[in-house]
Amino acid sequence: MKPEAQLPVVHSFAAAVYQTELFNLQQQNAVNYLAHDELSIAVEMLSAVVLLNQTLENKDILMIKNHLRNPCLGFNNLEEENLQRYADTLLSIKSEASSQGQDYLSWNDIQNCIDMVNMQIQEENERIIAIGHINEAVDQGNPEKTLEALLLPTAKLQDVRPVNARHYQDVLHHAKAQKCKESQDESALLWLDEIQRGINDSNNNIKEAAALAVGISMINKSLEKGDSQPILMILQSRFGLRVIPECAEAYFRKLSEAKNMKTTEDSSESPWIKLVMKAMYDYYYNVETEEGTCVAPKGVVPKTSWLTGEEIQNIAGQVTADYNREQLWLANENLIVGLQARARGFLVRKNFQERKAYLQNQEPSAIKIQAFWKGFKQRKSYVDRLKVLQGNVAAIVKIQSWVKMWLARRAYRNRLQYFKDHNDQIVKIQAFLRANKAREDYRTLIGAENPPLTVLRKFAYLLDQSDLDFQEELEVMRLREEVVTKIRSNQQLEKDLNLMDIKIGLLVKNRITLQDVVLHSKKLNKKSKSQLEEMVMVDKQGIKGLSKERRKKLEAYQHLFYLLQTNPTYLAKLIFQMPQNKSTKFMDTVIFTLYNYASNQREEYLLLKLFKTALEEEINSKVDQIQDIVTGNPTVIKMVVSFNRGARGQNTLRQLLAPVVKEIMEDKSLIINTSPVDVYKAWVNQLEMQTGEASKLPYDVTTEQALTHAEVVNKLESSIQSLRAVTDKVLTSIFSSLNMMPYGMRYIAKVLKSSLHEKFPDATEDELLKIVGNLLYYRYMNPAIVAPDGFDIIDITAGGQIHPDQRRNLGCVAKVLQHAASNKLFEGESEHLSSMNTYLSQTYQKFRNFFQAACDVPEPEEKFNIDEYSDMVTLSKPVIYISIEEIINTHSLLLEHQDAIATETNDLLNELLEGLGPVPDIESFLGEGAVDPNDPNRESTLNQLAKTEISLSLTSKYELREGEDQDLKSLMIKTKRLIVDVIRTQPGDTLLEILETPATAQQESENLKLVEKRAILDSKTPEKMKHSQSIFEDGQLPIEQKKRKIQRNLRTLEQAGLVSSATKYQEIINEIAKDIRNQRRYRHHRKAELVKLQQTLNALNSKTAFYEEQINYYNTYIKTCLDNLTRRNSRRSIKFDGKEEVKGSKKLKQTPLKYTAARLHEKGVILEIEDLQTNQFKNVMFDITPGEEVGDFEIKAKFLGVEMEKVQLHFQDLLQMQYEGVAVMKMFDKAKVNVNLLIFLLNKKFYGK
Repeated sequence: MKPEAQLPVVHSFAAAVYQTELFNLQQQNAVNYLAHDELSIAVEMLSAVVLLNQTLENKDILMIKNHLRNPCLGFNNLEEENLQRYADTLLSIKSEASSQGQDYLSWNDIQNCIDMVNMQIQEENERIIAIGHINEAVDQGNPEKTLEALLLPTAKLQDVRPVNARHYQDVLHHAKAQKCKESQDESALLWLDEIQRGINDSNNNIKEAAALAVGISMINKSLEKGDSQPILMILQSRFGLRVIPECAEAYFRKLSEAKNMKTTEDSSESPWIKLVMKAMYDYYYNVETEEGTCVAPKGVVPKTSWLTGEEIQNIAGQVTADYNREQLWLANENLIVGLQARARGFLVRKNFQERKAYLQNQEPSAIKIQAFWKGFKQRKSYVDRLKVLQGNVAAIVKIQSWVKMWLARRAYRNRLQYFKDHNDQIVKIQAFLRANKAREDYRTLIGAENPPLTVLRKFAYLLDQSDLDFQEELEVMRLREEVVTKIRSNQQLEKDLNLMDIKIGLLVKNRITLQDVVLHSKKLNKKSKSQLEEMVMVDKQGIKGLSKERRKKLEAYQHLFYLLQTNPTYLAKLIFQMPQNKSTKFMDTVIFTLYNYASNQREEYLLLKLFKTALEEEINSKVDQIQDIVTGNPTVIKMVVSFNRGARGQNTLRQLLAPVVKEIMEDKSLIINTSPVDVYKAWVNQLEMQTGEASKLPYDVTTEQALTHAEVVNKLESSIQSLRAVTDKVLTSIFSSLNMMPYGMRYIAKVLKSSLHEKFPDATEDELLKIVGNLLYYRYMNPAIVAPDGFDIIDITAGGQIHPDQRRNLGCVAKVLQHAASNKLFEGESEHLSSMNTYLSQTYQKFRNFFQAACDVPEPEEKFNIDEYSDMVTLSKPVIYISIEEIINTHSLLLEHQDAIATETNDLLNELLEGLGPVPDIESFLGEGAVDPNDPNRESTLNQLAKTEISLSLTSKYELREGEDQDLKSLMIKTKRLIVDVIRTQPGDTLLEILETPATAQQESENLKLVEKRAILDSKTPEKMKHSQSIFEDGQLPIEQKKRKIQRNLRTLEQAGLVSSATKYQEIINEIAKDIRNQRRYRHHRKAELVKLQQTLNALNSKTAFYEEQINYYNTYIKTCLDNLTRRNSRRSIKFDGKEEVKGSKKLKQTPLKYTAARLHEKGVILEIEDLQTNQFKNVMFDITPGEEVGDFEIKAKFLGVEMEKVQLHFQDLLQMQYEGVAVMKMFDKAKVNVNLLIFLLNKKFYGK
């Protein structure tokens, strides 16, 4: 390291390297001395070697490459492209040297490494070339060239045997083809390891094939010699099979049998046998020379009489398997026998069932086979018969002529008989053809714009009223009467039952006496059993039940009520002139009665017109703000809802809500409670019941305090989830039942929306729909959801009630729906339910669409096909059933508010009221003598008679009379009737032609028959259904007079522009065709109305039955109360069979009361006795004995000990008299008794009160 030495840079850390290498270099010098230039070169080279070693230790590939390029090192044969390979090899050598304790690599070590790498690369290149030659040779398919390529030294392939050249070629060619297929590359080459693997596989294949061939040869030779000894050893050693010594004979026997089956007498068989290696390569073996080859010997046929290896292996394996199976079966013989028995049984049963099913399924085939067989036999018989016939042709011809004649006669008779037997069907076919023609004509009638007169003439008879029409009309009238009567009866029963509920409630609280309840019960029973027969017995036949002089008065009332019914303005004004409490009663009785509770389409149409008029009147006069409809209690809205929830609309509401309400009530697991305080209290109670200790939590808390408990919040959330699910069900039921909602409700909703929009044009659509929702949901549906038992949505037995949990569930659902329908969110006190606000908003949008759809209904004129002239063409007159009291009340109200409802002097109502005069009282209405003036119960009788229902056939006082043809509509109707009569008896192409052509005598005769037939029919027609006298008289005219009247009427109508002679009066022909079509529709509507009325009547009967069940329930309760009072202070014993028995086996009998008349006079019970002075009262004795039935008493009167008279007294009768205000009654027709004091005495002495 001294500068004076002038040597290259040296590294101190490699001093040992310098020392060792320079010493070795010095020893190699002949004089053991290194010159300066030699030393410089050596030091420079060693320094470079040291740096290279340092770089190798650091494993820096880039620096290693740079150091290898250093010219100072002077490496030989250093190739630039192999630097990476040099570096990798040096790193591995350095690592190996370090592991052996060598710290550095010398220059020679590095040079050797470079030479070694160069040699490896050269060998690899040469091997690659050799592999290419091998692949080319394989592709050429020449085994010799392939072998030559495999034997190249540069390939360095091992264990290449020239004798296997053919097999090498096959295996390598297959391997290369497989590789090309898998890689989908036709240029793919076999690599070195793949070639070596192919050589090894080939050698193994040939080795195995040779061994197998030797084994085959030995086996076959042993079999030919009949030597069985070596068989077992050969199978084990040569075939590698697991054989069983016990089966040695079996192996030999089976192999011998197989070989014998293959032995042939062919002497040209060669000594070569052929084997297939890997199922694809052939191998040939000479059994004589023991020579094997893969190349087929030329001109040699392989042995076919010897067993092949596969056959030998299969036979040995089968024998072994059979032996093992036999041993297994012997070891498990009992189990196998049992299994076989079960299997045989199963198979037998299975075969039986399959055979049975097969026979059943193949029954048609079996029948077909039998048919074929029978056919075959028949054909054979036919052929035989044919031969016989061909031999007797002449005789056969003669027989055939006789037979044909007989068959012809029989066919004719059969055809004739067939027509006679099917006469009805033939008539039907003819009727069908005629009906087709009639249908074509009818299509022309209803479809053609101007139907011809010839077609109209065929259907003119449809305008006649048949007996069936009258019967159906009478049935409709009867059902209407029953429905109205039932409705009124049920309404009264419902009121009385409600009052009975209150009275029993007061009795339980000791607020009223038992006799008050018994009194009401008696009244209830009386109405229930007789269905108010006693109140309607005066008039069950309408007007005919009253005196003749009263008929005129009632006819005036008929005109009045017709005017009120058809002109809704009067009643609409009258409703708002009365106080609200009085108007409500008036609506519930008179108005609904006036319209027969809308029992048919006409009356429903008129009632809706009244509702519309009254609603518009109320909105215009009483509604100042749009919210008044919601916050107030509008009279008309209340009336509409009450009607549609009544007898007619109740069934609809039940169909709409009953299924979902029943589902909610029947879900016993459903408990919805949205009150945090109630949930908190229920939770505290549950904790106390579970622990058996008093809870430390306070019982009375506020909503905020209850919500601080997690358990309460969780239960509340669970209730909200259940509430939402249940509400969705109700919503689905409501939204899917829009078409079930009554038309009247939807129409009034439409009128309400349009009227409010007209009065409040600035109101938004949402505001109007909220008002509609208030009507349709809140007022109509909501109460039925909250209290389904109160609106007959569900059936509740007498005495039954809804569970509080069910009531609360329904209330919660109704509350959510109410908020949703009005778009009102949960706020304030309901803040804990705010999580449902999003749900409410979504539901409101659904409600909004529902309310809009509900308002989309046609007008009543279009819905019912009715107008103001419909009454003129109907078969029967409208009839109402109204009580005398309601007639008088209506008359009184009209007079009281006459100035307000009929402001014009010439108003029709004023004229009718003037004709009626002052309001009559009940007695004057019925006529003198209707009630006995001396009757002590005269007032009660009059009150009963006031409730008498009478039927009024409503007619207009201002119908057209003879000569009054100012009403063109009525004139048109009369003219059409006359034209129909004429064209039915006289044919013609046009009306003008018929009117101008004189009628023949035959036509006059036909018209006379028609007149007579109509007169007979009119005589059978009920009075209520007869037409006006003028129409009847027109129908009786001769045909020529009818024609003249038709011509006069047509001229009048033409002047009015209704018809035209230019069109040959086709306009009136079209009107007649329209009447025919409407008559058919009316008959269909009438049939539908009959069904609807019957359904309504059935529903009313069911409701009546329910009320009667409640009455029986109350009667049982009251009877129990009376029995309990009777038993008080009485001693009795009860037998085991439930019968009562007094001690000593004597019948219980209460001691009779004995009072003198003087004593009863002092008590005020007896007031006086006719023909007996007061001082003689002490000689009169009264014995009061209770009867066997509770409430019955027997009273005996004795004078001076002599029994004079006795009467039966019923306690119920006393209570009834007390209720009716009868203070004094007569007993024995002489004694006057104070009713109230007598009741008090009996209560005190017999009932302990």
